[in-house]
Amino acid sequence: MRCRTSGGGSLTGSMGDLFGFRLVTSTRLAVMAAVGMVCGTGGAVRAQAPADAPRTTLVVPPAPLLPATLGKLKRVAEGDAGDGLGQLDAGDAAVLTEDGLKRFARSDYVDGPQHGTVTVYKFGDVSGAVAAFDYFRKPGAAAFGAKVGDQSAPGVADVVIRTGVNVVRENFNLHHDSVEGLMLELIEHLPKATGTAALAPLLPTMLPAKGLEADSVKYALGQAGYQATGGVVPPGIVGFDKSAETVTAKYKGQGMLTLLLYPTPQIAGEHGRAVEAELGHDAAAGTVKVRREGPLVLLTTGAWKPADAQAMVDGIHLHSEVSLDMPMPLECHAEVQKTYSLLTSIAIFCGIGMLAALVLGLFFGGGRALIRVMQGKPAASEPEFLRIDLRGPVSVPATQKLPDRPEA
Repeated sequence: MRCRTSGGGSLTGSMGDLFGFRLVTSTRLAVMAAVGMVCGTGGAVRAQAPADAPRTTLVVPPAPLLPATLGKLKRVAEGDAGDGLGQLDAGDAAVLTEDGLKRFARSDYVDGPQHGTVTVYKFGDVSGAVAAFDYFRKPGAAAFGAKVGDQSAPGVADVVIRTGVNVVRENFNLHHDSVEGLMLELIEHLPKATGTAALAPLLPTMLPAKGLEADSVKYALGQAGYQATGGVVPPGIVGFDKSAETVTAKYKGQGMLTLLLYPTPQIAGEHGRAVEAELGHDAAAGTVKVRREGPLVLLTTGAWKPADAQAMVDGIHLHSEVSLDMPMPLECHAEVQKTYSLLTSIAIFCGIGMLAALVLGLFFGGGRALIRVMQGKPAASEPEFLRIDLRGPVSVPATQKLPDRPEA
């Protein structure tokens, strides 16, 4: 590209032809030179940047599990850093890890003489939260605040509440009603469960209610939690490595009922036989009755009467349920409704066809009869059209005269 300047300060040549205009003042020439320098610098920077330069990804940290204030109480700590799992109590870490713990936060709240400690555990789904709630909940305690959370009960030194995928433990030196108000405020702040993570486990709902000691129900998803909640089957043969779920419960004046749920009936059959072989000849296990139904294994132990134990395991059945979290179409007919609609349409079509045939018959038949009457002929007889002579020619003697045919 060539440029040529004249004494008047104009810029001409191929550049002027390319952009379709001329720069006729020294000011425009300076602007053009500055733009060229910027473009050249940008090109040099792009040329020097490596092709495989790492990209920077911005990650927004999740909101703190604990709010800055609860009522008039103020949080002492600044909040949980990261997931907070490094601050877990050593005795609880194994159980909570099995249950799928995702985040953890603990902080003190103070307002003058009023103070307390709040701990929040957030799990991957409701099943893990239920297992952790049963682990923290101590037997022999009454319900705490029926409207607080999905489950709640006082423990030895603190109150345990489960709400969705969260388990809350608190210990305040406040009146019961004040604590309940603070917990309701905290529940509104906690993350909510959505989708399949919000589905409650099926196994605890299968326990018969008659004679059940509600505070003895323990749901577990792993070996550490099963042992900590007093499971009677040796953990090594339960099959937690095969994604087994367990629930144990005591019944008044009888013994313990254990339900084991496996992913497939084959796995359930294998571990069910192992459980029966292990406990069937153990006098300390009490009355042992084992039954398998599909992926479910039922087991009684303890001071059951044989008849009651057998009736207990025979009376529990697994019902398959299918849930959909997608919207159904606006118009969904069952097979019976489809058949009914089809038959109704056929009947209506046949009725319309019969009515049309009747109308056309009356129209054409009546019109033809009317024309014949107007011509002076009988309306209901047409011998020249209705009689067909199929006898063929008839030979008669010459002397015999054929009968005269009537004229039309």
